[in-house]
Amino acid sequence: MALTDDELERYARHIVLPGIGGPGQARFKAARVLVIGAGGLGAPVLQYLAAAGVGTLGIVDDDAVSLSNLQRQVIHRTADLDRPKTESAADAIAALNPHVAVERHTLRLTARNAAELVESYDLVVDGCDNFDTRYAVADACAAARKPLVSGAVGAFDGTLSVFKPYETRPSGKPYPGYRDLVPVPPSDEQAPACETAGILGALTGVIGSMMALEALKEIAGTGESLAGRLLMYDSRDARVQVIDLA
Repeated sequence: MALTDDELERYARHIVLPGIGGPGQARFKAARVLVIGAGGLGAPVLQYLAAAGVGTLGIVDDDAVSLSNLQRQVIHRTADLDRPKTESAADAIAALNPHVAVERHTLRLTARNAAELVESYDLVVDGCDNFDTRYAVADACAAARKPLVSGAVGAFDGTLSVFKPYETRPSGKPYPGYRDLVPVPPSDEQAPACETAGILGALTGVIGSMMALEALKEIAGTGESLAGRLLMYDSRDARVQVIDLA
């Protein structure tokens, strides 16, 4: 897909980058990425994918912007209070990069509509805040053979992985899926909501930026994927650990 003169200047730092270059930037432009959630994780994901020139971004969110969101959901502004997050995020993306098309899905993703939503995209990034949606997204991506970049955060910690259970490792064994990592939903005590446990706002920026990076690597076909591995980040002690998943 050809780049315009404006795009060549906008993405100049990508185009000179080994592993990306002009062909990688063209793949970004041609890509269709579905982002689940326009909240703490979805905000930096959407901003960095838009800045990178991903051609089409789909946004799934059924919530409206509230004042307590603004401590971490940096794609929204005070003037956006009470607006649907899909609208607020779409406006922010248009202001950042007019070359990016946005498809708004102002609804809750469920097991009933997940397959239809996922089907028309090349890759899915999930930053939602509930396990019913996470399972529905993961099942739909596995069935449609679409890469899934999945991130989650606690009060001070975060995790990140890429799920491609329809592919096999070099050993011949299949990569794990999301249900292999989380076979049953944790209890509210094990995974309390941020309304009760709290969350350090900048943490969502760290994990969300990593999610965007993994999505761009998958699109460009560069670097080593996190498929089959789990990255864990402890923000209080500045510790990062990556483990293999069975």
